[in-house]
Amino acid sequence: MDFEALHSANFKLLDDTVADWTSMLGRLQALKQDARDGLQGKARKANWAGDNAVIGREFVGKTAGEFGDALTQATSIRNIMRDTRDELKTQQRLLKEAVERGRGKNLTVTANGGGFIVRENPDKKAPGGQSDVNGLRDELQGILNRATEIDTSASTSLKALVDLADHGFSDAVYKDRDSAANAVKEAEKLAALAKKKPEDLTPADFDALNAGLGKYSGDPIFAEHFASTVGAKGTLDLWAGLNDIQKNRDVFPDRHEKYAELQKNLSLTLASATQADTPEMSRWKYDMVNMADQPLSKNSTTFGAQVMSNLMRWGNFDDRFLKDYGSKLIGVEKSSSGNGRHTPMAWTRLGMDPYLNRTGSDSGSDPMIGFLAALAKSPDVATDFFNETFLTKDEDHEFKEDGKKRDLSNFDYLFKERDWPPEVDNEQEDSIEGRNNLARALEAATTGHPAGEMPTHDTLPHNAGQAKLMEGIVKYVSEDSELLTKNGFMSDSMGQIASEYLPDINRAMTNDADKDTDRLFPISGSQATMSHKDVTRFLFLVGQDDEGYAAVEVGQKAYMANLMDYHLNPDLPDKVRYSEDPQFTVEQIAQGSGEVSGVLAQARAEAVAGEAEEKDKAYEHSVAQMKNGISGTVGTITGVGATFIASPVAGEAVGGVSGTVTSMLLEEIFKDAEGKAKDEAGPVMGEHWESGMKSNSMYTEKAAELAAQAHGRADLKDVGEWARRGAQDGFRASGVNVIAMAADLKTDI
Repeated sequence: MDFEALHSANFKLLDDTVADWTSMLGRLQALKQDARDGLQGKARKANWAGDNAVIGREFVGKTAGEFGDALTQATSIRNIMRDTRDELKTQQRLLKEAVERGRGKNLTVTANGGGFIVRENPDKKAPGGQSDVNGLRDELQGILNRATEIDTSASTSLKALVDLADHGFSDAVYKDRDSAANAVKEAEKLAALAKKKPEDLTPADFDALNAGLGKYSGDPIFAEHFASTVGAKGTLDLWAGLNDIQKNRDVFPDRHEKYAELQKNLSLTLASATQADTPEMSRWKYDMVNMADQPLSKNSTTFGAQVMSNLMRWGNFDDRFLKDYGSKLIGVEKSSSGNGRHTPMAWTRLGMDPYLNRTGSDSGSDPMIGFLAALAKSPDVATDFFNETFLTKDEDHEFKEDGKKRDLSNFDYLFKERDWPPEVDNEQEDSIEGRNNLARALEAATTGHPAGEMPTHDTLPHNAGQAKLMEGIVKYVSEDSELLTKNGFMSDSMGQIASEYLPDINRAMTNDADKDTDRLFPISGSQATMSHKDVTRFLFLVGQDDEGYAAVEVGQKAYMANLMDYHLNPDLPDKVRYSEDPQFTVEQIAQGSGEVSGVLAQARAEAVAGEAEEKDKAYEHSVAQMKNGISGTVGTITGVGATFIASPVAGEAVGGVSGTVTSMLLEEIFKDAEGKAKDEAGPVMGEHWESGMKSNSMYTEKAAELAAQAHGRADLKDVGEWARRGAQDGFRASGVNVIAMAADLKTDI
């Protein structure tokens, strides 16, 4: 920075700019509030139908979210500019004070072009002579250097912040210029380490890289600058090189136990980086996709995808990048498996291949495993990916239906047909990671939210692509029970999926050809159409896992309470009312809920029979855990609350008490879920059936009574009895239906 520019700087324009941005924050805050409470709030309560149930609400939600991001970005810009102004004012003050001190020592400072000259006064020398001249000169130059660094880093930080989002606004938060500028500096320092040759890396380099990525992985400016500086090829070379024991003789012996930590930190950093829309990151993503199907080097047998997929197991990656990457991965999958005829040869681990995954769950040779982990956190991409075509009926393959070649989606291939490459974990047991990640990715793809999370008010109703996948899952599991019986670890995700499709499941179990019962089980968005038989078999298999059972059982009770609340509301418009006879309505709700619970009770008895005490405790523990997880979001669970409540035209009045009613019921239902160990298998099965019917009847009766009380329905004195009888009818019907539809799945005891 020029001496004269800083010395004579007038900061009024910068003051005005900071003031304008501060004023802007107030207006954006108001807009954000209006968008959230007004636009988005009304959208949640509106009676969306058809495509609008998904597309319209999604557009409104994203638009409302943009106001929040605009406020965040504007706040960061204001903070950086305010901090920069204050620091430049400080440097100007220091400059002027230094000049004044020089005058006291008979030194004169004059501007000279862009610089300055320090001289002794001709009539009176400085006490320290040339030493004083040099000292003042160095002090002034240090102040100017600092001012230059402040000005330059502010410009760099602001540009980096604005460039993060090509469209819309960034949600990156920076409290001052130093934090943003430091992100760039740290990224450059760590990128220099990452670009070293593997054989040149030291344990100290590894520690610095690991600690730095751990600290800054969530910083958008840092992540973008680090990834783009290292480059796509450099990223692959870094992780592959660290895991090449032949090249990396110094770091691996001393730090291999910390490799999993670095793998996670690097993955989180890259995920954050891909969210940036800078030209440099666009190039990084383009290059990474193109290298997915290429060997790392001329003599390497390791493909780019095998390295990158292991750096995708954590974090939320950019949707467009995941979509392009997945398409490339599927291309290699087809070519190396003979269009699905055999195990993908490209992913089969050879003896000297490095272990690219350091979590202990698998070797990392199959890139589909890491990619599916990324899809589990990106529901929109997961839905699209699974519905995309793997093979058309016109391609060269042997997959047939009714004797004729058929189209195969990525879902069909991965869930039903893929010959998974053999993988073992660090205990040398068969790895479950691939299919478990597949289940989690399908959980995201069918529900519209990341796997392992509960839906919120902002979770959209199911769209056609999600419903189609649900239909496929139920159909395939019904046809081939070993998909779950041999992979029971998938059942927790299957249970969560089922819990969010309870309106669809209840509709399927009515066998209603003219669809009058659609009004009994309202659905907002697209319906998953399934057969009664397939749903029964699916629930019976899912219910044999304690977590799968808990998700559906707790969800069904909450959903049943929501239905009672909704249908007993006297303000419900006639055009959406199921029946004018409340007794008939209550009995039908109770019967549907009773059948679902009855199927689950039989599934639980089937599972508990072999190892009663341990299994029974596991079931009760899972039920209690699921109840705790659901209580805080009652009334918002898609298929249990949000989808259901969003669909009736009664609007806000309908949803007013549902959370209270359902919460009260859940507390009543599961307060005694402590587990009752049993000694003998035979009695366990019988006792669970009997106690299951009794408890289900009691809970359904309670739900109806709570709903009637909440709506002041003193006219429905027998509502509890109606519910109890309906629940018992449904529970008994489940016994007949399981024998009729799923006898081959039961074990004779």
